[in-house]
Amino acid sequence: MLFTAHGMDSLLALTGAFSSAAGSPEHLLAPPTALNGLPLPLVTTVVGGLFMGTLAISRFSLRAGIPAILGVLLFGLAINPESPLISHETIERLHTLSLSMLLFYAGLSTELRSIRGFLEYGLMLAVGGVVISSLLLGVMVCFLSSPTADGIQLGFNQMPFAVAMLIAACLSSTDAGATISVLGGLTKPLPKRLQSLLEFESSVNDPAAILIVGAVVGLFAVGHSGSGELVLMQQMQVFLQKIGSGLIVGVIMGYAARFSLESFVDHSHQLLILGVALALLSYGVAEMLGGSGFISAYVTGLFMSNHSYRNTHISAEMLLDTMLPFNTMTEITIFLIFGLEMHPARMLGSLPEGIVIALAMMLIARPLSVLAFQWLSPFSLKESLLIAWCGLRGAVPLALSFTVMDAIPHLRGIDPALVPKLVTNAEVIVFCVVVFNLLVQGLSLGPLARLLNLGEDHDPKAASSHG
Repeated sequence: MLFTAHGMDSLLALTGAFSSAAGSPEHLLAPPTALNGLPLPLVTTVVGGLFMGTLAISRFSLRAGIPAILGVLLFGLAINPESPLISHETIERLHTLSLSMLLFYAGLSTELRSIRGFLEYGLMLAVGGVVISSLLLGVMVCFLSSPTADGIQLGFNQMPFAVAMLIAACLSSTDAGATISVLGGLTKPLPKRLQSLLEFESSVNDPAAILIVGAVVGLFAVGHSGSGELVLMQQMQVFLQKIGSGLIVGVIMGYAARFSLESFVDHSHQLLILGVALALLSYGVAEMLGGSGFISAYVTGLFMSNHSYRNTHISAEMLLDTMLPFNTMTEITIFLIFGLEMHPARMLGSLPEGIVIALAMMLIARPLSVLAFQWLSPFSLKESLLIAWCGLRGAVPLALSFTVMDAIPHLRGIDPALVPKLVTNAEVIVFCVVVFNLLVQGLSLGPLARLLNLGEDHDPKAASSHG
C-alpha cells in the first residue's frame, strides 16, 4: 500500500500541499500532490473506491441478513493496509465528531409520542441497564482475562479491575443504527410499541455509556488521592455536573434550533446545513462549559424532533429524512476507519477471550440488566426476552475504545511494563465483541422473533396485559 501514517492525516494539510504545488508556475500543469509527494488524484481515487466498496458490501450484507455496518467493518479489515492510513489522533477526532452527529440524529429519531405509557421504563432500561451491565460485565472480564488481556485465565487478581471496568463500560451501549437496520429487515415487523422501545433505549443509552466511561476514568485515574468514598463522591459530582450542563445547553440549543428553523430556513435543502451546524454547536458549547457535549447533542435533536413549527416549509419528518444520508455516511465512516486501523495479526492472541466476553455479555450481563427492571415493564416476559437479545453493539463501543486506549496508561496501580499490551489487547477485545455480537445477534434476531411469535400478527392485547 502506498499510503504512510500521514497520508491522509489532515484535510488542511492536503489543501496546503495542493496550494503550494499550484502556486509556482512550473507546477501549474502538474497533478496536485498530497503529503510526502503522494498524488492527490491517487488519494481521492482510493477514498472514492473505498466508499463505493462499502456501498456494495452494505447491499450484500443486508441480503445475507446481517447488519450492513458489520459488512463495512469486515470490508475494512479485509483490505487492511500494512501501514495505517490515518494517525491515531486524527481517528480520535473523527470519532468524537462522528459521535456528536450520531447522537444528534438519535435524538432526532426519538419520538416521545411513540413511547407514551412506558417512558419511565425506557429510561430505567437505558440508563440503569447500562450501569448494571457494566458492573456485571466488568466483574466477568476481570475473572476471565489474563493480566495483559491476551488470553483466558480464570480467577480474580489477574487483569487490573480498572481496565476490566473500562472495557465493560465501553461495551455497555447498544447501537441504534444496527438495531433499526436489523428490525427493518425482519419479514414480520415487531409490534410498533416494542420496536419504539428498542429504538428509544438504543438511542438514550449511548450518552449514558459515554458518561460511565468518563466516570470510570476519573475514578481510577492517577492523581485522585484520598479515600475511596471521597473519590467516588467527587466523580459522582462531576458526573451529575456533566449531565446537568449537557441538558441545559441542549435545551438552549433546542430553542435556538426552533428559532433558526422558523426564521432562516426557506427551503428543505437548507436543513442539512442547519442540522450539522446545530449538532456541532451543541457539542462544542457544552464541552467548553464543562458539560457533556454528547448529552447536549442528543437533547438538541430530541427537542427539534418533538416540536411543531410555524414554518410550513419544514417538519420534523423532513429534517429526519434530510439528516439520514449524512448519519449513514458518518456511521459507515466510523466502521470503515476502524476496520482499516485494526490489523488482523493483532487479533489472534485475544480472539478467544473476545468471543468468551461477547458470550458473557449476550447471555448473562445483557439479559440480567433487562430482567432487573421487569417489575417496571409493561411488556410480557417473551417481549423482554427479545429486548434482552436485541442488544447489538456498534459505532459507540468502537469509538469509545480509543478513549479506553488513551486512559489505560493513566490508571493507578498498573505496571508500566504491561501498559502497551493492555492497550492493544483491550482494543482487540472490543473489536471482537462487536463483530461477534453483530454477527450472532444480527442473524438470530429474526428467527427468535418468529419463535416467540412476536411478528406483525402478534396480538397486542396479550402483550399489554402484563404488569
